[in-house]
Amino acid sequence: MAVAARRRPPLADAVRDDLRKLILTGAFPAGSRLPNEPDLCERYNVSRITLREAVQGLVQEGYLLRRQGSGTYVTRRPTLQNSLDQNFSYTDYLRHAGIRAGKKILRAKGVDADKSTVEALSLEPGSRVVEIRRLRTADGKPAVYSVDALPADIVSVSADRGALRGSLYRLLSERGHPVDHGEAIVAPAVAEGELAELLDVSPGTLLQHLEQIDYDAADRPVMYSLEWHVPSVFQVRVYRRGPGSLAAEND
Repeated sequence: MAVAARRRPPLADAVRDDLRKLILTGAFPAGSRLPNEPDLCERYNVSRITLREAVQGLVQEGYLLRRQGSGTYVTRRPTLQNSLDQNFSYTDYLRHAGIRAGKKILRAKGVDADKSTVEALSLEPGSRVVEIRRLRTADGKPAVYSVDALPADIVSVSADRGALRGSLYRLLSERGHPVDHGEAIVAPAVAEGELAELLDVSPGTLLQHLEQIDYDAADRPVMYSLEWHVPSVFQVRVYRRGPGSLAAEND
């Protein structure tokens, strides 16, 4: 039986991942000017269009800064960026950034959906969900604590126990419900008690709290997530485009 070939990432993504790794490891130190386009195109054997797409991605992530008439410069070494405009696997992101990723499953079990979960996943009261509690680390430091709930008619603890240890996005895709889009709310939260202990921060430390609902292509909510990020390790950010020429009319 033939084995399906592993899908290669788009060229721009591969170039962006490698440039990000070079920045994080200090090969391109903070404040330094990025090599010029012809040199980078030759280095990666890509077109200028592909290179510019990769560089623009790193500008949006906060790793690079363009200075008109001067060039593109590396910013200060940033905290890890969680950009809200795109869903991604934290583990894959950390690995691509050259950082040792860790993930501990604290609990994976079927539970009765509470009121918030019922509303988020559009379930009937009393419905069952599979709840996964996980702690992610970056180079051994606690970075994100998460609680994810998935409808029990899509996944099962007994049938999917091994898959629950991997990417939940991948699992949903395999079950015929690939995530098409999500909606997230970000708010500050105070670390207390068990949460402070799990994330190895002092009680009273401010965390970044993210509440998210992921939907499949049929607009069905398929995952409800609560996450707590340690800001000194993971930074939640949004790339906002300016109004351009409309600014003078509407300010």
